[in-house]
Amino acid sequence: MGDQYPIVKVAAVQAASVFLDREASTDKACRLIREAAAGGAQLIAFPEGFIPGHPIWYHHHPATGAIANRFAVELFRNSVEIPGPETAALARAAADAGAYVVIGVCEKLPGTLGTMFNTQVWFGPDGQLLGKHQKIMPTVGERLVHTGGFGDTFGAVPTVFGPVSGLICGENSNPLAVFALTAEHTRIHVMSWPNHFPTSGDPLRNRVAIDSQAFAQMSKAWVVSACGTVDEDTIRRLEVGPEGERFLRNPDCCGGSVIVSPYSRVVAGPMGPEEGILYADCDLAAGINMKLRHDFAGHYNRPDIFQLHINREVPRLYRVHAGEGAAALPGPRAGLLPIPAAEGVTALPRPALDAPDAGEAG
Repeated sequence: MGDQYPIVKVAAVQAASVFLDREASTDKACRLIREAAAGGAQLIAFPEGFIPGHPIWYHHHPATGAIANRFAVELFRNSVEIPGPETAALARAAADAGAYVVIGVCEKLPGTLGTMFNTQVWFGPDGQLLGKHQKIMPTVGERLVHTGGFGDTFGAVPTVFGPVSGLICGENSNPLAVFALTAEHTRIHVMSWPNHFPTSGDPLRNRVAIDSQAFAQMSKAWVVSACGTVDEDTIRRLEVGPEGERFLRNPDCCGGSVIVSPYSRVVAGPMGPEEGILYADCDLAAGINMKLRHDFAGHYNRPDIFQLHINREVPRLYRVHAGEGAAALPGPRAGLLPIPAAEGVTALPRPALDAPDAGEAG
């Protein structure tokens, strides 16, 4: 009889955020989770920065201009704390759906007025908050509002289907990140993408198709690419003028969600710029055929020649020391709280603002 490998139904959600409205975007995400579950999805993927929206205004407005600064402030006001009310609502939706959910959010450090991350949040079918992945290197305009994450939130997530991984936008073409997840034996990989790319570059859909097929070729995993799009409310709110509106209404500008097999074949999509949900049945046994040919983190490599090391430590920015017998004033503690994890899953810590060494007061 031998080992049996399941067929997993996956869904790529392609939708526009309710622009810079955290609560409304969360409500929309919860509705879409339940809709995808009604379609039979066992794993549901969302675009990059879906809650409360991605900073696409930097493609249209000067970085230090009044409009861009106003949007950046609104982004922080509407960013998500993890855990928080928004993750609690998403967890309930995942539990109602009985599905794994991977969704992009703009994350902020609790209790602060500053730092934000570009983050994927992971939920289990029982509603558990499994962890998060913070984009390691912000791209283009993201660098003006997001800081990079660290190795502590990088890596595949254990599921009942085996290891499942995720990366955000440009990370999906980072050769070392791709190899690291291949070495962690990912079976399904979630790519989260923004609404559109810069006005001067290739359309988003071109890069999505290339990176999705390339990742499948390297990892022999199924790839679920969920792209954002824009709606008329977003276009109106962006204040981009006639030329910008023509760009955003071009059918090649936005969208392009796609699902790719371990054979590097597109099995669903690409979608146009419309909102919708893309489905595919992923036979995990397909990865066996392809890994027998090329297992790039196994028999088809030379560890005596090529090695990759991952640093999962979080740098310590701020420490509090106290002399003997002196009481230390408490510092910010948000970074010390771990994300709740499902049984058997290692909790992913937040980046530490204040991380005293063992034996230090404070």
